[in-house]
Amino acid sequence: MQTKHKKSRMAGKLALFSLMFTMTMMAGVQAAAPVSVSLAHFNHLYADLDIDGKQMGVVHIYSKFPDYTFAIEPKEGYACVDDVARAIVMLAHEWRQHRQAESLRKIRRLTEFVLHLQNKNGYFNNFLWNDLSINVDYQTSVAELNWWSLRALLALEEAYPLLERDAALAGRIRQASERLVHNLERDLLDLPRTTTVVAGVTVPAWLPAGSGADQAAQAMLALLPHYRRTGKPAVRRMVESLADGLLLMQKGDSKTYPYGMFLSWRNTWHAWGNDQAYALLMAGEALRRTDYVASALKEVDNFYPYLLRNGFAESIQIRGEGTAFVEVARSPYPQIAYGVRPMIVAALKAHALTKDEKYRTMAADLGSWLSGRNAAGIPVYDPKTGIVFDGIIGRAEVNRDSGAESTIEALLALQALKDGVR
Repeated sequence: MQTKHKKSRMAGKLALFSLMFTMTMMAGVQAAAPVSVSLAHFNHLYADLDIDGKQMGVVHIYSKFPDYTFAIEPKEGYACVDDVARAIVMLAHEWRQHRQAESLRKIRRLTEFVLHLQNKNGYFNNFLWNDLSINVDYQTSVAELNWWSLRALLALEEAYPLLERDAALAGRIRQASERLVHNLERDLLDLPRTTTVVAGVTVPAWLPAGSGADQAAQAMLALLPHYRRTGKPAVRRMVESLADGLLLMQKGDSKTYPYGMFLSWRNTWHAWGNDQAYALLMAGEALRRTDYVASALKEVDNFYPYLLRNGFAESIQIRGEGTAFVEVARSPYPQIAYGVRPMIVAALKAHALTKDEKYRTMAADLGSWLSGRNAAGIPVYDPKTGIVFDGIIGRAEVNRDSGAESTIEALLALQALKDGVR
């Protein structure tokens, strides 16, 4: 959505004022990033279910303040692959750290849910209705190359080594993964390396949705463990093709706006799902591509500090003017855990690769958003209950609902802060 310069400048001033307001309230108090990882509210959201005699698990999408009762989205459903897949990744980390049988039991049942939602076309539907039928028609549940199919692949690859001893289940996971990767090879591999110009900004046309760098990053994060498991050259080529598109989506540098920021789609950056730097760091390590690491560090070193100094945002839109870029729109809210977690894990991965302590400090600064060092001056995460508010919606104002996405994304961030990124 285009916004006039005056409105954009005002939004930026409001975001900066919000940060200054918060820091003034907290003068002399250094809010440490929370490292107590409570699964209590996640366990409240989790539920076992039986579909046609098959034992599965789901995570309720919506949980409403003040009693945190469950709700259904009337066009979508009550549980989805998007959040179940996130939960598998989070629980896989818990299992590796603590070896608790309950985590493995839930991983198994959630994996059964993901497998159940694979469409005959190889992609995944996303939502389940209350009557346990699959939503196959609504736009956020169609079986296609989209977020939920890519998250499903990552979840299956995370679950596979933990469930490998169950030969039948492991075989079904391999089959589901291969069907999906075959689709991705067909739909993404060897696309022409063409570009397009949007508002004076050159972007690639060979990523998901054309220039969907956010989805490309999710695809890379899912394909990398598949490549480690299978060693398929086509999968490596696909990761590299996606990564090359991300490099083209990076704008600015250490001295010029927007300071190494990776656009998410077309000429827009949005905080949610902004895993481009993290995906490039992971790919750089796995494929020994120093250019990927250098590009990712450019964003971490320059754009993240810019946000920490000037206030987080929900989205930013830019326009190209010659060789420069200018901001034409900024939305400061809502600010959500899904927007902060990608930066935290990227900073910690940067530390793991470089051993530079500044990145752990940066991750802690970013993580303190959860404990109250944010534009609202209100803790978003309660370590006693595990409740994570659904977002900051204004100065000193939060959405106190606590659904699956916010809860799991915050837990992923907290796990990373406590134990480091793999």
